[in-house]
Amino acid sequence: MQDNRNKDVLVLDGEVVEALPNTMFKVVLDDGRKVLAVLKGIMRRRYVRIFPGDKVKVEMTKYDQERGRIIFKYRQ
Repeated sequence: MQDNRNKDVLVLDGEVVEALPNTMFKVVLDDGRKVLAVLKGIMRRRYVRIFPGDKVKVEMTKYDQERGRIIFKYRQ
């Protein structure tokens, strides 16, 4: 089976600090950077609820370090 993952993608952990309209969130990464993140499509369709204070996993490209996609929510 081939690995179809993009090699230019970074996956980092962070914490949601603010919920914005249209399933957008401000996330502070573990290294201290603030990024604007949106929910992954399947999470949006499954109505996964994200609140400030939640720990999440964010996927980012190495070309745009200010935006990301929330791909996983850790259980509290």
